[in-house]
Amino acid sequence: MAEPRSLRRRRRRTSEGGKGTGKFWLGLARAVFYPLTGALARTRVRGLHHIPAEGPALIVLNHVSHLDPVFDAVTVHRAARVPRFMAKNSLWNVPVLRNVLVGVEQIPVFRGTVDAQKALRQAHEALENGKVVLIYPDGTITKDPDGWPMTPKLGVARLALTHDVPVIPAARWGTRAVYDHYRKKFRPLPRKRIDFAFGEPMDLSAHRDGEPDTPTLREVSGLTMSRVRELLGEIRGEQPPADFYSAVRRPGKDDDGAG
Repeated sequence: MAEPRSLRRRRRRTSEGGKGTGKFWLGLARAVFYPLTGALARTRVRGLHHIPAEGPALIVLNHVSHLDPVFDAVTVHRAARVPRFMAKNSLWNVPVLRNVLVGVEQIPVFRGTVDAQKALRQAHEALENGKVVLIYPDGTITKDPDGWPMTPKLGVARLALTHDVPVIPAARWGTRAVYDHYRKKFRPLPRKRIDFAFGEPMDLSAHRDGEPDTPTLREVSGLTMSRVRELLGEIRGEQPPADFYSAVRRPGKDDDGAG
């Protein structure tokens, strides 16, 4: 993992850290998750330099395992940035973890409630304040048996078009081999390999004129997730499917989403 380690050293002067008690919780998270990810897998990363050393950025990723946020957080932190996730609000009920999430300014998602859009507002604020936000447009772990992305929700397009910030597509593969939620399989041994690919920031300038309507949001969400799918195909050495996997929607499910 030479590239991210050397990148972090080069960015030491601009390295982002926590403030106040957040500095303590960030240090605790690093002390726990760096060894954990190292014990579970060998990680190979390319394109990490596309994450800017300073200023806001929106990183768009695929989602295949509950372990994704852990590996994604460590990888982005190796770029000397502190990632902000939109995570299920139930995690804030876990002792100690709640303190870590608050200390490092993570964003709770209240699905199916009147507060469901609050996560998007907080993500907008994070970008306005120069933070790095990670988003999984699937909205949940993909239900595609082969692990390809599902039809993306529109929240990613709202964030991408509202803010003139780098929108960085990225893909990761290998976490499901460690923990497969749908099959209830946890296989820490033998030690796995997890691959990351970060692409160049996308040029969405042609879509930023005026207030985006629903067709525009769908188009931009699709363009962004298509690039993620292409990167995933490169990592896997496979030809990705032409269409997104479409899970059966529950009646009344919000297409905008926060994930």
